[in-house]
Amino acid sequence: MSNKTLNILYWVITGLLAAFMIFSSLDNVVTGEQSVQFIHDKMGYPVYFIPWIGIAKVLGAIVLLVPVWPQVKEWAYFGLFMDLSTATYSFIALGEPVAGYAPMFLFIAVLIASYVLYHKRLKAVAS
Repeated sequence: MSNKTLNILYWVITGLLAAFMIFSSLDNVVTGEQSVQFIHDKMGYPVYFIPWIGIAKVLGAIVLLVPVWPQVKEWAYFGLFMDLSTATYSFIALGEPVAGYAPMFLFIAVLIASYVLYHKRLKAVAS
């Protein structure tokens, strides 16, 4: 794969991931009614957790899009992975039907693809 193709693929996948994370966190950041009903009432998480996780997701998505130290990006990838995997586990623990949480595996796959491509880009630049 050429460096140009690698870069394009990385930015498309990472851009989609960041857009999803930001879009899905906006109602969390403002502790919107929909977030409270879903995260607090249905899943049982405390209300004070809702804006915290929303802000963390926005910051993680921004870190993936801006040039920062590689260690910061590693933490952002880890944090977003924990968010998505914990959300998936919460769906399963609540007994939700597979159709309710199956899309989460797609988002986790996009996150992993972005992470792998990020490391391939780093390796390509180093060589």
